[in-house]
Amino acid sequence: MKKNNRMLTSVFAATMAFSVLAGCGNSADNNNTAAPSNNGGNTPKGEAKDTITALLPPVSPNYQKTFDQITKDFNAKYPNLTLKIEPASWEDMTQKLDTQVNAGSPPDIAFMGSESIAKYADQGMVMDITDAATPDMINDFDKAPLEYMKNGEGLYGFPAYMEIHALGGNKQFLEKAGIDYKKVQQNGWTYDEFREAIKKGVVKENGKTRYGFVFAVKGVAAKDYLGIMAKNAGMPHSITEDNKYAYTSKNYLGLLKDLRQLIDDGSMPKELSSVDAGKRWNMFLTGQTMITGKGLATFENSANQNNAKLEAKDASAVKESIPADYIVLPAPTFQGAKISTAAVVDGYVTFRGKKEPTAEHKANVVKAAYFLASGSVAATANSELMVQQITASGKEAAQSMTLERNPDNVAAVEFMVKNATPARKDIPTELSAKAIKLETEVIIPKFQALIAGEIKAEEMYEAVKKAAVAAFGEDGIVKD
Repeated sequence: MKKNNRMLTSVFAATMAFSVLAGCGNSADNNNTAAPSNNGGNTPKGEAKDTITALLPPVSPNYQKTFDQITKDFNAKYPNLTLKIEPASWEDMTQKLDTQVNAGSPPDIAFMGSESIAKYADQGMVMDITDAATPDMINDFDKAPLEYMKNGEGLYGFPAYMEIHALGGNKQFLEKAGIDYKKVQQNGWTYDEFREAIKKGVVKENGKTRYGFVFAVKGVAAKDYLGIMAKNAGMPHSITEDNKYAYTSKNYLGLLKDLRQLIDDGSMPKELSSVDAGKRWNMFLTGQTMITGKGLATFENSANQNNAKLEAKDASAVKESIPADYIVLPAPTFQGAKISTAAVVDGYVTFRGKKEPTAEHKANVVKAAYFLASGSVAATANSELMVQQITASGKEAAQSMTLERNPDNVAAVEFMVKNATPARKDIPTELSAKAIKLETEVIIPKFQALIAGEIKAEEMYEAVKKAAVAAFGEDGIVKD
């Protein structure tokens, strides 16, 4: 996923040429000539041909391999409609989408994190489908994840899954360090408890160091680390319930000091700023860290598959990897705050072009988004990701797709779901957009500098505070 997922709030300039994907601008609502569907001309009487475009990353390990089958199944269900999918990597997903958005011709559907809806809503490019989504579609979804796809009173797509961003530990290393991980899974832990635990996980053998904790922070992944921990530091959202910018709180400064302290302790590598998602996972599988982040449910499956390859002496196992039982762990709490786990809802967000879409095209886009977010398509991807199904149709389709899971991990996820940060559809779009812009332009680069040891926590805090005052005004920020 991602991922991870979720690197979808960076803003890129529109310097690229038009994408191969024509997007909304070439859909039937804006062009008299729609691409032909693969139905042999058997278009139902009274239903015009239409093409729906979608920009989709590798949602699960094998997701993109199923694109041909997905498009065929969709066309079989709707003979007059063609689903045209453009694949994208997690790394270039945002750049491709922003290029198309800035050109005024985004795809009809893009897979992205729900937290980024406000960014595109502020640009007027997402499409509210409240009037086009049928009651049967709406009722198929669990209520909680569906709320994340809303902004104000509008509904801007369908959720694919509700995932908890947690940490992951090596069972063997945790036990050797004397860490009662089952207790942590059931009750959580404070920063001080976490700090002492990862100190115990540092081991030097044969001239090599095994760290207690590693988190991917290279590039925009830095926002995941800081964002997940900020929720557990008394700042569940960047905007408070009284519409003040939260990251000027004294808790934010304390959090920055704590995160830097973990590197200064030697529990995390000094070169942490160069660790990307791939390197982070490689370090876990090769025994270079006891705990890793961000941890996703699917990592348990990935670790189990690598263990099986090692046992079978399969050459495709990760080079120099070791058997590792993956243990799901909650992130620690900071500054005496209550646990507020980072629940992420990614999904199929609906976009519009410069022109108002016709009611017919809008309805067709909704059909496509729902097709991707429900039934066997969702069931297959979510089973592979080892995340809960969030539609009744997906749950039914997934009955034959169950995977073996560590029951302790299942219980840990249930604990974190109960303590998940609730959705906030009430945050004004303009405030969310300002917060995202501040995060992109100030917080991420400053945090990377902090991790690299180039600036101190106080310097980053003052830079964020100065930018926040400029964006929100003196009366629009938290002062405590």
